[in-house]
Amino acid sequence: MSFVDDVCAHSPEAVAIRTPDGQLTYGELTDRIQRLAQVLAGDGLGPEQVCAIAVEHGVEAVIAMAAVARAGGAFLALDADLPSARLDAMCRTGGARMLVTTTALAKRLTLPITGPVIAIDQTVPPAEAVRLPEVTPRTLAYVSHTSGSTGAPNAVLVEHGGLRSYLRAIGADNGLGPRTVTLQVAPIGYDASIRDVFAPLVAGGCVVLVPRAKLLRPDEFADTVRTFGVTTLLSVTPSFLGFLAGHEAATAALRTVELIVSSGESLLPFLVSGGRGLLPGRLVNQYGPTECTMTSTRYPVPGDPVTAADLIGTPIDGVSVWLLGPDHRPVPDGATGEVHIGGVGVARGYGGRPGLTAERFVPDPFGPPGARLYRTGDLARRHADGNLVYLGRADRQLKIRGYRVDPAEIEGALLSHPAVTGAVLTADKDERGRVGLTAHVVGELDGVPDTALRAHLAGSLPPYMMPRRFVRIASLPTTHSGKTDRKVLTLTQENGPR
Repeated sequence: MSFVDDVCAHSPEAVAIRTPDGQLTYGELTDRIQRLAQVLAGDGLGPEQVCAIAVEHGVEAVIAMAAVARAGGAFLALDADLPSARLDAMCRTGGARMLVTTTALAKRLTLPITGPVIAIDQTVPPAEAVRLPEVTPRTLAYVSHTSGSTGAPNAVLVEHGGLRSYLRAIGADNGLGPRTVTLQVAPIGYDASIRDVFAPLVAGGCVVLVPRAKLLRPDEFADTVRTFGVTTLLSVTPSFLGFLAGHEAATAALRTVELIVSSGESLLPFLVSGGRGLLPGRLVNQYGPTECTMTSTRYPVPGDPVTAADLIGTPIDGVSVWLLGPDHRPVPDGATGEVHIGGVGVARGYGGRPGLTAERFVPDPFGPPGARLYRTGDLARRHADGNLVYLGRADRQLKIRGYRVDPAEIEGALLSHPAVTGAVLTADKDERGRVGLTAHVVGELDGVPDTALRAHLAGSLPPYMMPRRFVRIASLPTTHSGKTDRKVLTLTQENGPR
């Protein structure tokens, strides 16, 4: 069985999806999934075959992903607004041989697809029903991508067993059910959108889909939350939370949401700046890489949060987390180790990259025969109560004058200044090779000199954590998925302002 069977098992009369144009019941959703799955299977889609999906944000995207899985194939969801070279690389590395799109997009896209191209707005089911294959836990479910050091994105291969277990765990952990109304925030083409859509549908809840532009305008975001009675946000980045918290209407709307789940970045700066006080509902901090089916640990943030450490909690159901030292042995509680993740959520590996797969997906000495651990490259320590403290990536942590520095701590301290609404630290070296920090800050700072910012930081940070300089910018650049784009800031820092 797959997660699609769970979605289609709910009462046909219950509302599954709501949009500004109307609603779709579970019965109607199941029928449309089944019809498209018949078309795809009739055109040759089956197990271990990848079908790219390039449709507009909305109902069709949900139906397409579920139909590909129901037909036994693996979906590769694409954001059609990405540069064509990026889409081309994703299709090639992901091994896509079929495409589901719309008539309009088919005329614009030029993708390296050798198999059938199906226009979802013009599909006609085959005259005779096609027998759909059984899906096993080891069947490939979807392909996602991460940045690759070679310049091409790495295709991550996730199986049905991991995806189904994950969606069920998210539902159980967060109390999702028939009364849940979730607003999809993560854009199609990023794995977080799979959680946004299918975790509530597996649990029998309702998903709200609106044009993405509405979510990026605070007043329209607030109106959407009120109009649809949104109770849950499953995929918001701390950067997006901070953006919303800077607008009165959006902040008021957030106060009515019962559950907010944050992921993708460190939540610590948001908490240090007092953001938890703006959210009376439940707030959960999630951690996990794409290579381990999105989420591996979670931490329910209390109303009076700890701000001296970035807590990411304990593993979700079916997942194990080990902190290993350079000798590949577990480190004691309180010591720093590299995060290694095991269990059902570990992906199959990287498509077409056996060497990288062998390097990052290593044998699991603590699991059953054949089990593997994913080496994340992240650092953490474990408290005696079992909660993990995230210490950042090994390649972002810095040594300054012999001291280990986590930039997130400085960012949080800057955000606690009343005039600062956004802050990101980048590192550079002077002519003597000494590492220094540059603080990129956003806010009403015309009357706030550097000396005032330094004095503010000196109240909570030691001298070695003081930024060398402060750069005032109008807004923080973000990636398409909503995370702060540190690469842009680094390039601007190196080349000077334009």
